[in-house]
This record gives sequence, C-alpha cells and structure tokens, in this order.
Amino acid sequence: MNESFGNRAARKSLRFTCIISGGVVACACAWVLACAPLSHAQSMQAGPNLQVAGNEMQERMELSNMDALGDKDQVADFQAFSKERDPAKKIQRGDRFLVKYPKSPLIERVDVGMMNAYDQQQDWKNTYRLADNALALKPDDVDVLTTVAWTIPHVYSPSDPDADQELDKAETFSKHALDVLAKLPKPPNMNNEQFAASKTKRTVEAHSALGLVYFRRGDYGSSAAELAISTKDNPTPDQTDLFVLGVDLQNLNRDADAADVFQKCAAIAGPLQGQCKENIATKPAAK
Repeated sequence: MNESFGNRAARKSLRFTCIISGGVVACACAWVLACAPLSHAQSMQAGPNLQVAGNEMQERMELSNMDALGDKDQVADFQAFSKERDPAKKIQRGDRFLVKYPKSPLIERVDVGMMNAYDQQQDWKNTYRLADNALALKPDDVDVLTTVAWTIPHVYSPSDPDADQELDKAETFSKHALDVLAKLPKPPNMNNEQFAASKTKRTVEAHSALGLVYFRRGDYGSSAAELAISTKDNPTPDQTDLFVLGVDLQNLNRDADAADVFQKCAAIAGPLQGQCKENIATKPAAK
C-alpha cells in the first residue's frame, strides 16, 4: 500500500461550511464522510507498520513452535485469517478464531486485523471495540493508537452521547503514541530508512489527530500548533489538515498566514480544493 498522506482527504474527507461573523471565522462544520472506497487503516499502513514489522519474527517463531507442538489447526486458521482480504469474511474468520482459541498467543494480532476490517466497513463502534481489546493486550501498539486517534475526530459528532469522552480518548491515544514513538527501538527486520519513514508517518498522524481534536473543542491556538507540525516539511500534506490549519489561523486573526496555507491547500486536487480557493481571499468582517 503506497498511498501518501495527502490522499486520505480524497477518500475520507470532511466537508465544512464556514461562516464569517463578527470578525471571527466560526466553523459550524458539518463533518461528513465523503465516498470512501478505501479505509483509513489501508491508507495509513503504507510501507512497513512499526508494530507489524516488530512482530513478524516473533510471529514466525510462534507459528513454527505451535506447528511443531501439533497445533496445526490453529496455525492454519490464523494464516487463513491473515490472508483474507474481504472485510466481512475476515471478521467472520476472526470471530471464529477468538471463540475457538480464547487463549491463543495470536489473539492481539487477530484483534488488530478485525479492527482494520471494521474500519474498512466504517463501523466505528466495532473498530474502537477491537482496538480496545488489542490495546488491553499490547498497550503500546502505535499502529492501533494512531489509527483510532486519527479516526475519532474525523467521524465524531457532537450529538453522540459520549462525544466529549471520544475526543478525550483520541487525545490520550495520540499523546501516548508520541511517547512510545520517542523511545521505540528499531525492529530487527527494518532498515534505518524504513524505520525513519514509519516513525515519521505515525508521528505526523498523531499530531494531525491532536490538531483536529483541539479544533473540535474550539482551541484554535493548540490546533494550529499541532497541524503546523503535521504539515511542516511534509511533501504530501493532508488536505484536511491544511484546511483546518487555515481556519485556525483565521480565528487567530493571522489572515496572511491563513491565506498562505489555503494557497497550499488549493494546490492539492481533492474535495476541499474549491473551498480552499474561496478562503484564500476571505477576510473576516470588521468588528
């Protein structure tokens, strides 16, 4: 999977209706998922995943040991689950595996695979449920932490009964992921270039998630700081990050900076390109 950071917006984008009022850009954002033929899990796993890469050698040893001990059925069932590409069928295989082998050392990997399958189906409740199950077994899995942290503020609705708690969860997961990434050793089966690229990918995603969480709360200064990190020196910045950063800067009365950001956003083909072009010349009304 070789999709860039910026291509996420073309798949799982957000539509915004922005109102200029009283000198402040008040974003009454109807954050609506546009057509999403691919999932976030697919796009953000371009290249080797840090957790997956770190586990591959251990997994091969476990499967070899299980096979040697005669647990051939469990090995075969896990391999069939891993190879399944249809999300619905993968979930069915995963459910059967969890029931059949409740004490398997492969449970966490099955939870993660099912989380990604539910993400492809845009079934957020079950995506979060399987992520929680996986993190209960392996709380430092940065791939799970960043996947959930990034997804929550994109699909969040303020009318959800647990809306505030969802944003709190996304913030906690993002910060924990950044802490883990700062201390993460290089997996033995990744070279230095792959490791650096994977760490950068997940770091960008965590800062992007934090920026959108703070934007949802109306904390435009904190949002702008995080999104400046996620887009700085990024050859393929996320169009949504740029758009929200521009809105943040407008709310902070940094109109020239906002115009520059919207210019970059408008140069990217995607669902927010037109809105970014309109916002380039937008000036808040005088108070």
